[in-house]
Amino acid sequence: MAAQKPQGVGLGFRFELANELLHCSHTHAQFVEIAPENYLHTGGWRRRLLDQAKERFSMVCHGLCGDLAGAQPLDKAQLLELKTFLQQQQVAWYSDHLCYTSTAKAHVHDLVPLPFCQESVERTATRIEQVQDILQMPLAIENVSAYMHMPPHDMSEQDFVAAVATQADCSILLDINNVYVNACNFGFDPKRYVDELPLQRVIQVHIAGHEQRQSDLLIDTHGEQIVEPVYELLRYALAKMPQQPPVLLERDNNIPPLAQLEQELQRLHAIWQETYENHTTQRARQPDTSAAVCAAPNPA
Repeated sequence: MAAQKPQGVGLGFRFELANELLHCSHTHAQFVEIAPENYLHTGGWRRRLLDQAKERFSMVCHGLCGDLAGAQPLDKAQLLELKTFLQQQQVAWYSDHLCYTSTAKAHVHDLVPLPFCQESVERTATRIEQVQDILQMPLAIENVSAYMHMPPHDMSEQDFVAAVATQADCSILLDINNVYVNACNFGFDPKRYVDELPLQRVIQVHIAGHEQRQSDLLIDTHGEQIVEPVYELLRYALAKMPQQPPVLLERDNNIPPLAQLEQELQRLHAIWQETYENHTTQRARQPDTSAAVCAAPNPA
């Protein structure tokens, strides 16, 4: 069976929400996203939840510790196990974070940002190409939130993301909240960030809430409601994209009842549907010049 590409709006599949989500009579979530690390080498209750989720929703897989830019050698045995799992789940693509997650043979349990420089581009793109060769499926890299710049810092974040994706020939998972958080923390224009990305490579979007610690310090917690400027940035980004990627709501902390998340999902669905219809209308209005070109007379 061919992999089913998700559309519309989805929700991160969390154990705290699983029972409600799997048994509710209606939800605005049209797909779910899982972290495959939570299901490798497991059976019993977790595997039953996964099987039930597959029966109701299309699914994507988002890695947590792929260490796409790490210094340690790739764990090829683990990647082959991941490949088997992804094939079993029939997902259309796999995504992971553009960062490193291990150092000195230890897992740091955090998403550590990279230096934005050409050397980092070269090394990271090579590593991503190796991962794609093993997995044999589309790979999307996600921009991460950060609270300091790692030296050397020779280019903007968006230029770095674009350079890695272009050189590795991979896709992008655009996290809208992370763009907004970094824009506030480092003082740049989030819309310009979006404008300067190769948006044709974006195959999925993440959105979440954050915590404001100070006027110029936001923390990406995935534990709060989405704020209005992030909704606005999502609308702006979707309108700019040449295709309409699916949008996923992440909620990893302070998880409320599903009914409360449904309010956010409903609003996200309305934004997604509005921009989808606008794209469809614009394409319909574009003149078809193929007949005119074919009928053009040859020069004498």
